[in-house]
Parts: sequence; structure tokens; C-alpha cells
Amino acid sequence: MTDVSTRTADLHQRYRQALPSFLSPYYTEPIAIDRGQGSYVFDLEGTRYLDFFGGVLTTMIGHDNPAVTAAVQAQAAKVMHTSTLYLSEPMIALAEKIAALSGIPDARVFLTPSGTEANDTAILLATSYRQSNQVLAMRNSYHGRSFTAQAITSHSSWSSTSLSGLQVTFVQGPYKLRSPFAPLDDEAYTEACVDDLDQLLTMTSAGDVAAMIAEPIQGVGGFATPPDGFFGAMHKELANRGILFISDEVQTGWGRTGDHFWGYQAHGIVPDMLTFAKGVGNGLSLAGVVARADIMDTIDVLNFSTFGGNPLSAAAGLATIDEVLTNDLQANAKATGVRFRAGLDAIADETDWIAEVRGRGLMQAFETVDPAGSGLEPSSRHAGEVLEATKRHGLLVGKGGLYGNVIRMAPMLNVTDDEIDEGLAALRAAVAEVA
Repeated sequence: MTDVSTRTADLHQRYRQALPSFLSPYYTEPIAIDRGQGSYVFDLEGTRYLDFFGGVLTTMIGHDNPAVTAAVQAQAAKVMHTSTLYLSEPMIALAEKIAALSGIPDARVFLTPSGTEANDTAILLATSYRQSNQVLAMRNSYHGRSFTAQAITSHSSWSSTSLSGLQVTFVQGPYKLRSPFAPLDDEAYTEACVDDLDQLLTMTSAGDVAAMIAEPIQGVGGFATPPDGFFGAMHKELANRGILFISDEVQTGWGRTGDHFWGYQAHGIVPDMLTFAKGVGNGLSLAGVVARADIMDTIDVLNFSTFGGNPLSAAAGLATIDEVLTNDLQANAKATGVRFRAGLDAIADETDWIAEVRGRGLMQAFETVDPAGSGLEPSSRHAGEVLEATKRHGLLVGKGGLYGNVIRMAPMLNVTDDEIDEGLAALRAAVAEVA
């Protein structure tokens, strides 16, 4: 009989042989996750880990959440697939609910299987509506892995091609730490970035620009967080020129920031479109784009989605949103986020190789640097060692940032104070071990 450790090693070998070389699992000795319960997951050996990453912010309200599991099981017993070519109660009910929550007037919802496809669709709508291939995106951004989404991604470690039919201009954005405007206070920083945007539009655009797409808090970019009102100031420049604003809420949506249900709400604006994915299905593939009807209806040819609005995913989405709203998990994200941030700040204050802590609510990160250098020289080594050390202390976190030197953390929206404290204790021990 094969022991469990051999099974894990065998899975790793099969992973390497069957999947592309550009895929790489976390950790020197990867984890084979066997099951999950609430904020915890268990590997094949039975080792328990506190999950502060949720499969990249996707399992949002706990593993094997009873309400979501029951909804999926009930739907699976009826029908698991239909497509948008048929009337589906779960799909229509989910679209209605998201449209009402979006804040966008006269909203229409197109459901997709992934955030990449949602962003791809948003760019298709914007360029069609504005009859322009010119698009603005933020430096340090990430919007997905499709051909279109790669074109609007400004993250060299995640950019696999420079070829595109779009003309994309990248503007100064939320990543203040390494911006040439870093020494400025928040108000002056925002003003400098808006001035830069105005100059870019005046000097580099040829006619009408279709849209700007931006993450309210940059995900893969290491949770870079702009000052409140930042995108509101930019939006004024865009609106004056008729340029659409797309808010990529793939990681910030559904109350994760605590202060707001959507990330865009920190900036005093309503976007023309927003995209969503990740946590809305609590682990099932579910995403989409919300747009004003006049924008969505710019596509007047036959169109449909095979898996968008899949009944199984839609049932999970309805149950997840109901859990978030009924239990006011946004308020929990706010309260536990404050507790989490205080603990992270205390750890950072004692650690000379942590440059800053940033984020909002239950979306927090810290960036590691080489303390022997200038104070800003990125240190992917420190982040990599923290990743390995947290695993040894029973905590799962993520890694990101342009230089692979940012530790990203996103506890479940229904995380408890005790679990926050447990995670902080593990993180403190890991940081001390690295130091």
C-alpha cells in the first residue's frame, strides 16, 4: 500500500509531466490539499493549515460552507448545465441580484466562467461602443491571461506577449512606493498622477480613447492601494473626454475591503462597467461584467456563453451573496481587518526588511526589501522564505508583486478574531524565523 507522502510526491511528478512548464505550485515541497472546513484546509497527510489565501481570494466565505454546499448539491441533482441559450432560473436570479448590487444605472449582466473572460468582454464592449482601439490601463496592473487581458497588463513578470490589436497606454497608478511621485503626500500624489494622465491624453492619443480599466486595489501587483478619491479625480478627466471607466473588481468585490461592497466606492464614482469573479462562487467558476444597457447593447450580432451562468455556478453565487448580505460579512471584514492590520503593522515596525504594509479590510499585504541596500531594493528572497516559513507554522499565504517580493493575505470574510490572532502568531513566528 502506498503511503500518503509517496502519493503527494507522485502527484507532484504527474503535475510536472502532464501540465505546462509555466505552471508552478507553491513551496519547495508542494501541498496536496485533500479537504477543507471553514478557514482551514487539510493535506493528504492530515496536516491542518489556516487558509489566508483562499486559492487566490476565491474561496471567500469558508471551505464547505453549509449554505453553498447545500445549494450546489440541490442544483446538481436537477441539472448542471444549460448555457445562455435557455432560460435558467439561477442564472437570471443571479444576474438580477448583481445588477441591483452593482450601483450601475440600468445595468445588464453578462456572466462568464473567469475574470479573464470578463475583462476581455469589457474591453470588447468599450472598444465597440467608442469605435476606438485605444485603451488606458494602470502601471503594475494585472487583468488576466487572454490575448486581450495580457495587452492591458503592465506587469513584466506576468506578461507573456507584447502583441496586440489594441493601442494601450499605461498611466501612473496605485503603486506609490516605487512611483517617481512617491515623496508626495496623498493629495499631491493624486494630483500629479492626474496631471500625468491629462498630458498623456493630450500628447499620445489619436482621437477618442475607448476606456480606462483599473483595479481599485491591485491584486497580483501586491495589493497596491491608492489614496481614497484617486480614481474619482481621474474619472473627472476621463468623463470630460467621454472615456469610459471600467472597475476591475475581481479581487476587491463582495465586501472584502470592509469599508465598501465594491472597491470603486472609495473613490466617489460609479463606473460605466465593472467586472467580477473570484469569491462570488466561493470556489466555483463564476465571473462576469456589468455595464449600462446602452454599452452592453452595442453588440448587436449573435452571441452567447457556453459556461457563463452555468446553473451550478449560479446556484453557488446566489448562496454566497446571500451569506455575505444576511450575515453582514462586510462588517466582519471591516472589524477583523482592523485587528489584522494592527497586528501586521506591529510586525512590520519590528522588521527592517518589511518596507510597508498596505491593503484594506481583509485584503492585506507587506512588501519585503533588502535591509542592506537602499531601503527599497526588492527582496524576493525574504518573501520566498516567509512563504515557506508560514507553511511550517500552519498558515497559507500568497506571494505577488512585480518583483515577487510581496506577501499577500486574504482571510475568509467570515474569519473570527481567534483565527486572525492564530494567523498573526504564525506570521510573527515565520518572520522571526526568517530574520
